[in-house]
Amino acid sequence: MEFSHVVRARRMVRNYDPDRPVPDEVLSRVLENAVRAPSAGFSQGWDFVVLRSDEERAAFWEATTDPASPPDSWLRGILNAPCLIVCCSNPGAYLDRYAEPDKGWTDRDAGRWPVPYWDVDTGMAALLMLLTAVDEELAGLFFGVPVERLDTVREALGIPDDRNLVGVVSLGYRAPDRKSPSLSRGRREVEQVAHAGRFGTPLDL
Repeated sequence: MEFSHVVRARRMVRNYDPDRPVPDEVLSRVLENAVRAPSAGFSQGWDFVVLRSDEERAAFWEATTDPASPPDSWLRGILNAPCLIVCCSNPGAYLDRYAEPDKGWTDRDAGRWPVPYWDVDTGMAALLMLLTAVDEELAGLFFGVPVERLDTVREALGIPDDRNLVGVVSLGYRAPDRKSPSLSRGRREVEQVAHAGRFGTPLDL
């Protein structure tokens, strides 16, 4: 598939065919592309917890949802996803890497970082998963774990405290779903977001 088509075809899909698992060879390509994401200092501070069995996915959903509340339409669709990939970042890998001699810093001070690159890089890895899903004729979604549920997810999946839960990629074969109503906002055009040399100066292409 042409890359331009992959980019344009990608969208967040919120309902899946529960009877069609993601083939192992496709999942392998998804993850192989994810680890090709850029990372500061080639730190590669990411981990991916892959949930495929009914029991594994159930443990995740039990940790993230309230069993006393009936699922809404969004959750009902996502519950059908046959594969969930919990994307974790490892800040320590970056702090350690940039304390090495070739980087010139002598401490592990996170305050040196203008933004948390460990989370940024893990997010880029997640985007590569989503793009690979399109190329493999799969559907995907990136969504977050509620703040109040982070600890329960860590416990349920054995995720160490030194990892950040950046988000979750759901994968599967698309079932009929409703596009997000947020799309009615419209996509911002390049001329609205690109600035020439100085913020506020339109870029003329």
